[in-house]
Amino acid sequence: MDEQQRNHTAALMVAFSPLAMIVVDPYADKLLDANSAACELLNINEALPLKAPFSHRLSASLPLWVSFTDETLVQKTAWSDDLVILDMLRQPYRVEVYAQHIEDSSQLLLTLIDRNKAEQRRAKAELGRQHRQGEVGWQRVEQVFERIEKQNQLILGAAGEGIYGLDAEGKTTFVNPAAERILGWSTEDMVGHDAHLMFHHTHADGSHFPVQQCPIHASFSDGQVHHVDNEVFWHKNGEAIPVEYTSTPIFEMGRLVGAVVLFRDIRERKRAEQQLRDALAEVESLKQRLELENEYLQEEIKAELNHRDIVGNSPAVAKLIQQIELVAPTSANVLISGESGTGKELIARAIHAGSSRSDRPLIRVNCAAIPRDLFESEFFGHVKGAFTGAVQDRPGRFELAHGGTLFLDEVGEIPLELQSKLLRVLQDQQFERVGDNRTREVDVRVIAATNRDLRDMIEEGHFREDLYFRLNVFPIDSVPLRKRIEDVPLLARHFLQRACLKFNKPGVRIPPAQLEILQRYPWPGNIRELENIIERQVIVTQDRRLMFDDLLLGEPPRAIGLTNPVAPAHASVEKSETLLLTEHALGQRQRESTIAALERAGGKVSGAGGAAELLGIKPTTLASRLNKWGIDTREFRRREPHLSPRHHALD
Repeated sequence: MDEQQRNHTAALMVAFSPLAMIVVDPYADKLLDANSAACELLNINEALPLKAPFSHRLSASLPLWVSFTDETLVQKTAWSDDLVILDMLRQPYRVEVYAQHIEDSSQLLLTLIDRNKAEQRRAKAELGRQHRQGEVGWQRVEQVFERIEKQNQLILGAAGEGIYGLDAEGKTTFVNPAAERILGWSTEDMVGHDAHLMFHHTHADGSHFPVQQCPIHASFSDGQVHHVDNEVFWHKNGEAIPVEYTSTPIFEMGRLVGAVVLFRDIRERKRAEQQLRDALAEVESLKQRLELENEYLQEEIKAELNHRDIVGNSPAVAKLIQQIELVAPTSANVLISGESGTGKELIARAIHAGSSRSDRPLIRVNCAAIPRDLFESEFFGHVKGAFTGAVQDRPGRFELAHGGTLFLDEVGEIPLELQSKLLRVLQDQQFERVGDNRTREVDVRVIAATNRDLRDMIEEGHFREDLYFRLNVFPIDSVPLRKRIEDVPLLARHFLQRACLKFNKPGVRIPPAQLEILQRYPWPGNIRELENIIERQVIVTQDRRLMFDDLLLGEPPRAIGLTNPVAPAHASVEKSETLLLTEHALGQRQRESTIAALERAGGKVSGAGGAAELLGIKPTTLASRLNKWGIDTREFRRREPHLSPRHHALD
């Protein structure tokens, strides 16, 4: 029989063999050919060779396959009953595999036997022998899995993940190049040495990692696959390397003989995750800041604080406009002094609008309205957990005003113990949030306003002199309305136009005679009092003409619905003669008017029917005056509300 005939006969034997036989190239990871029995076993119904890698059929048996093919290539033949192969339908088959290295090639001829069927046949044959021989005989199975001496470097070297093997004692049996690169240890360093002691001995926080708690070593005792996605291996240079790994046990004749560990360096993933967390935190911080800025802007819009012009043509207004034009383009701090209701905030907004910071918000802080124990948090913000109720990080007003302007209204109300911290921010443009040790940079221009004499407060020890000089770089006096009385007609018409639009009452006018009355009134509540009286009269007018005859009697116009006392016939003469008042007398009259309002309101300061509403001023302004004069509103709550004939002049 010649060579061609022998090859033909061998091909027929393989093709018609009842045993499943396949040809595999482990280097190319390809199933090249299969006989009919193998096609039936593995449910192969497509053309050979298969396009998909053969390793996809090995599931968790991939490490065992690497060891088995290496043994075959070295020793030419091999056998194993540990492999699990998936058919085309992904169904697992436990198989016995007989392997033969095909000479002069990298191919292997594998004979596959379904273990379940083989065990059934053996059991049946054994029963037959028992009946024939009358005795039970067990053949010893010869151990064929030997310690790996040489690994398949082509397969292991192509893997991007680190792979190393362990024996049952935890000593390293082989290492692939990726593991050497990731860990910094060479194969010579690792093989034969305890891998846990070498690079898995310590947790990421530096605490000891007992080998008894190691999931890799647990594979030796429980025979389970262990996957861990957040631990560290230690580089030869001492660096902690974040890794995820899978430890797969190796069985030899039903006995655990070691494990194969596949691990991945996840430093880049960790960095990406941290960058993502940092970016999300930054986005959340910006979101909070924008929400707070929007909140403050909405409050200003609701309070109609978005005036864009200063009304008046008096010398006092001309001087004020000149001062604003001088200081607005600079970065100088400004201190605006003046009585309540004179438009100090309007001046601050005009300065901000004329500055290079106008594209950033002007953040207003009413220092008289902040509880004493919350000043620092309001100014500088706080971090989560800084105090009870601090459930999240929150930026302060300085942080919100970064790049813009911070308007400190009623600056004289800032507690003395906080003034030093405020001074530091003004000097160094740095601060820390409450509960935080991180120093933050800030670029803020400060405009302060006060209706108190800060120099008197300095002498009394209630205000720091160095803070005063830091704020008072450019002082501006907000002139009271009585000192610019010639602006009253312009202001009255301005407020009338706005009130008509606001309350949808067009066509309302102020007769010339009534404008003269407005100019004869001293306006202790200043511009705010004028605006309030105009608005009230627009609301109640029936004939579209505003009347202010009662102003000179010391009462707001009757039309607003307040009960007037019966005044003597000569009251208007007496009142008209008291228009020229000294500052002291005017202050006394303002105090008496306040007491009268408190008596009428029964000690109620704010809200509907409160003393602040009766006087036409802000509740915070009234509170400041009461504090200044030492008036306790509780004294008026104990009385029945009534009108005292002795105090009937309301601002």
